[in-house]
Amino acid sequence: MAQLASFVEAHVPGLISYGFHLDPNRETMTVVALHPDSDSMAFHLDTCKSEFGRLADLIELLAIEVYGPIDSSVLERLHSKARMLGRGSVRVHDFQAGFSRHQASLSSEIGT
Repeated sequence: MAQLASFVEAHVPGLISYGFHLDPNRETMTVVALHPDSDSMAFHLDTCKSEFGRLADLIELLAIEVYGPIDSSVLERLHSKARMLGRGSVRVHDFQAGFSRHQASLSSEIGT
């Protein structure tokens, strides 16, 4: 996973955050990717498709959860990824209420 994370970091500059998380028994992994918009997600999926394909024999994708709006073309890419990596579903959740402070945190980190 560290190798994939390094690849993504080097090749997907618009991605805000990308992390792999394992449960205590190291049986279930969750990947969290925070994109600023649908175009960033599309670029990530297109750029890393061959890297994701290398994982097909190692993992069984159970679900892709998307929080916020995405283009229909990106949704189709996610369905393709789910088919390539397992039998997982793709669910999109519409934002209802709340806030995010990530922009303020990022601005202070880069000095703007």
